[in-house]
Amino acid sequence: MLTSLTDLCFSPIQVTETKSLPKSMNETNHSRVTEFVLLGLSSSRELQPFLFLIFSLFYLAILLGNFLIILTVTSDSRLHIPMYFLLANLSFIDVCVASFATPKMIADFLVERKTISFDACLAQIFFVHLFTGSEMVLLVSMAYDRCVAVCKPLHYMMIMSCRVCVVLVLISWSVGFIHTTSQLAFTVNLPFCGPNKVDSFFCDLPLVTKLACTDTDVVSLLIVADSGFLSLSSFLLLVVSYTARSTLTAHITVVTLFFGPCIFIYVWPFSSYSVDKVLAVFYTIFTPILNPVIYTLRNKEVKAAMSKLKSRYLKPGQVSVVVRNALS
Repeated sequence: MLTSLTDLCFSPIQVTETKSLPKSMNETNHSRVTEFVLLGLSSSRELQPFLFLIFSLFYLAILLGNFLIILTVTSDSRLHIPMYFLLANLSFIDVCVASFATPKMIADFLVERKTISFDACLAQIFFVHLFTGSEMVLLVSMAYDRCVAVCKPLHYMMIMSCRVCVVLVLISWSVGFIHTTSQLAFTVNLPFCGPNKVDSFFCDLPLVTKLACTDTDVVSLLIVADSGFLSLSSFLLLVVSYTARSTLTAHITVVTLFFGPCIFIYVWPFSSYSVDKVLAVFYTIFTPILNPVIYTLRNKEVKAAMSKLKSRYLKPGQVSVVVRNALS
């Protein structure tokens, strides 16, 4: 009788204990994810060599085009003015934007299993938001420079002094750093204990947070709010700057190619993963390629400086001499 009473008294407590444990027990029983699998641009093995060749050429074009602009601006004293100082900094950021994930993507075309460590994944998230955030603010600075040049030409050099230009560049990097630190803070403490497949060619923040083994609705909302605010506010400032007519052609092209995919990925809630991958290629590959073309082909001063640079370092017969010395 005592035994039966004891069982009746303690059985509810035992049931309550078993109901309160499963969630935490299940989470602690799973090991922490140490690497992620990147699904890449395409799962077709036949396409991998073709994609390897194409994106290798794209990346080489990015490096050559943007470093040529940096070399041209630094070597020609006639280009030591605010507009070209900011342009050289844009070229440097474009190289950074293209380099945080593209070399890894190109190498992954040659392997069947595309993996990335947890720490390297967080590093990609950090750098993509640092560089893209900085580029957004720098584009606003370039638009401001053009507005001053058009609206107040007599006071242009006084307003856009060397100190102001340096401050604008530092502000762009500072905003990018604050932006990426806030974004990374949303992710670094999330528990990853289950799925580890990222449907992209790099660790994109919205895709990685979806893999966390916890409710990420609030985190996703904060990510959208943070990235959306920076993208939309920069875009609106650029639109306001377009009242200066001379900035329209070049800047609208750059803004459309760069801000469009960023806003669509981080603000538009109905995008699919396949669309996101294509848009990610736009702001990591195509925009860094097109920026040198957009800002230099129609610029007589830059073209003249490049011709001078070519005549200085690539004189007739000089290339063959360099090649012959290298082979001897």
